[in-house]
Amino acid sequence: MKTQVDLNPYGLGDFTEYMAADYTNSTSCIKHQVYEQRDVHDQYGGFPETYKFENTIINQVWWDIDTENFNRMGEALGIDIQSVSTIMQPPGCVIPIHKDEFFMMWKETPDRCRNEVIVRANMFLEDWKLGHFLQHDDDICQPWKSGEGNMWTQNHLHLSANGGLEPKYTMQISGFSTIWTKNNEEVIEFQKTSDHNK
Repeated sequence: MKTQVDLNPYGLGDFTEYMAADYTNSTSCIKHQVYEQRDVHDQYGGFPETYKFENTIINQVWWDIDTENFNRMGEALGIDIQSVSTIMQPPGCVIPIHKDEFFMMWKETPDRCRNEVIVRANMFLEDWKLGHFLQHDDDICQPWKSGEGNMWTQNHLHLSANGGLEPKYTMQISGFSTIWTKNNEEVIEFQKTSDHNK
């Protein structure tokens, strides 16, 4: 399942604090994907060697979820929030095709993960800029406005790229849906094939 979401109607569109965070620590988004996403990569002939640290850099900041602002975001999005991070993606970098694994949620709350719908909302912290790109499944998301985003369950393939000349800022809100249930056929099918249930 996936849907478009928007925090602006709830008065939650001020992301100044998150944009001003310290994004100096760089890591690569592929250090785990190389191993955890083999089922995805095998569909395309394996993971290309052209993906390197230098072109897959992300600068990620994790936030304390016990704040009034995140409580309001959770209510607006229909998410019982478990984690929030923001990512600054430098120009020239890409996050290759992948699906979200929600590793820490499965580690810390496995029973809830088996019985509830896990979701991630990917929120844009700025208006779309030339060269900024997000795709999930067959949908290309652009142009976007600050405060808009997309929410999906863990079985959706997606990728992100910054082919522009300015950093791209997003917020990832992960948790359990308070509006979607396990009765949905798509979610049930995913649970049958999930590595977490083997």
